[in-house]
Amino acid sequence: METMMIKDLMVPLEEYATVPDSATLYEAVLALEEAQEKFLHLPYKHRAVLVYGPKDRIVGKLGQLDIIKALEPKYGEMGDIKSLSRFGLSRKFISSMMENNYLWEKPLTDICKKGGNLIVKEFMHKPGEGEYINEDASLEVACHQLVLGHHQSLLVTRGDKIIGILRLTDVFNAIFQTMKTTC
Repeated sequence: METMMIKDLMVPLEEYATVPDSATLYEAVLALEEAQEKFLHLPYKHRAVLVYGPKDRIVGKLGQLDIIKALEPKYGEMGDIKSLSRFGLSRKFISSMMENNYLWEKPLTDICKKGGNLIVKEFMHKPGEGEYINEDASLEVACHQLVLGHHQSLLVTRGDKIIGILRLTDVFNAIFQTMKTTC
C-alpha cells in the first residue's frame, strides 16, 4: 500500500493567507479574502490566516473562532472556555453566560468596526508542540495528531522552518478519495 506523505497534501506557505503580527484584524480578513480568490484551484477555501513575526517566521494562526472571540473581548475574562465546551453545554447555560457577562450586546456593525482595529498579535493562536508535523510524515501520523489534538490544521515543517499548512479538510479529502477507489 502506498503511503501518502504530508508534503503531497499540504498547502504551501506561499499559497496561504499571511499577515505580520502587527496587522489589524481588518487587514487579516482582507488577506484571507485575497488568498481565497487567488487560489481558486484548491478544493476548499482557506479558513485561517498564518501570522508571521520577526525574520518572517510563522508565530501564530488566526482561525475563524479566534476572530469571533477577538470581537468579544469578554471571552478572555471567562477563563478556559475550550475545556468547558467539551462537556456539552446546554442552551440554557450558554444563554445565561451571555446574559450574565453582557456578551454580544452591541450591534454587529459596531462590534466589527471596533474589532477591525485590533492587532493580530493580541489574540492570535500560538501553536503548541502537537500542532507541527514534518513534511515527510505519513497521512496516518497526521490523522493521529489531528484527532488527538482536535486540530483544524497542522503547520508543516522542513527542519526548523514552516513551509506549509496541512488542513483537516485536505486530509479528509484524501481519505474520502481513497475510500471511493477501494470500496
